[in-house]
Amino acid sequence: MPQNDLIEAGTVWLVGAGPGDPDLLTRKAERLIATADIVFYDALVGPGVRELIPAHVEQVNVGKRSGRHSKDQRTINDLLLEAAQAGRKVVRLKGGDPSMFGRSTEEIAHLAAHGIPVRICPGVTAASAAVAGAGVSLTLRGQARSVRFLTAHVRGDEPLDLDWNALADQQSTLAIYMGREAAPQIARALIDHGMAPDMPALIAVNVSLPGERYLFTRLDRMAQLVPVVSGDEPAVLLIGEAVRRCAEQQGIENAVATPMASMAADIAAMR
Repeated sequence: MPQNDLIEAGTVWLVGAGPGDPDLLTRKAERLIATADIVFYDALVGPGVRELIPAHVEQVNVGKRSGRHSKDQRTINDLLLEAAQAGRKVVRLKGGDPSMFGRSTEEIAHLAAHGIPVRICPGVTAASAAVAGAGVSLTLRGQARSVRFLTAHVRGDEPLDLDWNALADQQSTLAIYMGREAAPQIARALIDHGMAPDMPALIAVNVSLPGERYLFTRLDRMAQLVPVVSGDEPAVLLIGEAVRRCAEQQGIENAVATPMASMAADIAAMR
């Protein structure tokens, strides 16, 4: 299909922008961005990705970050619908992968209810980019046999109601999105349900961006380390034996056991 015909008028594409580095965009995502005549983008879409949007294409910021919403979800749904009904070529650009905690179902359902065609272009999700940056895998033969993706984001004061018994599996890697504020509750619940207090943990910050950093710790100390991450910095928490191997491969075998008294120096060195 010629590039100019990649998006039909009146169609919405949900496009994964990846973790921030424009080089991690798929070739199709880049073509879709170039073909659109309006792009609605999230706060987690990196500046390098936004620079790929042609100057003639209208850009609308609909981002949400740390509880600050430029647009609520209902408004976003209506904006997408209005643009499509006007016959425009619409790209909804989402950080990471649109289908991974991206509220895609709500947007698809709203548009489909009004007869608007919706298609999806996948993207690299933050957890995959995080372990790539740290130099390891999400799985580890014989020790980390499964990966569980979860979000710690809840509405208002709702409790974080998860299946902690299942999540405390010692042979699983947990990839926790939007987990910074809930880190103390996550660590306490996992330990209470049987996960070892010294289970390795990795806090991956600004994954794939120039300011990326990786903070190694252990589950029972994770909550103490998380506050050094700014609320404006996207972070993903990775917990499991695969993270221990990460520390070993980086030549910091004792990273997960570093006493808090000396951890400040380690953090400063990582920045």
